[in-house]
Amino acid sequence: MCTMIVQQVTIAGSGKGREGWFAVKQANVSYDHPFHAPFEHALNIDFVDEAQGPGARVAVELSAEAARSLVQTIQAVLGEAEAGGHI
Repeated sequence: MCTMIVQQVTIAGSGKGREGWFAVKQANVSYDHPFHAPFEHALNIDFVDEAQGPGARVAVELSAEAARSLVQTIQAVLGEAEAGGHI
């Protein structure tokens, strides 16, 4: 049995939902049972702007392997951008 693990982080960016683009000010990251993905447990990320209500939300559910691969890819791209003087 897995206990839900949750952390929140303040972020700055944009997301695209049903109503179009909106500011993304927070990410809620959890490891729990997904709603849609066909896994027993998943890494779930909700990108939100709570001030705009439930419509300002983009959600993803990833397998543990996909989440780790995404983290590595993000680190690699940011490393390249930094090495190139773009950050």
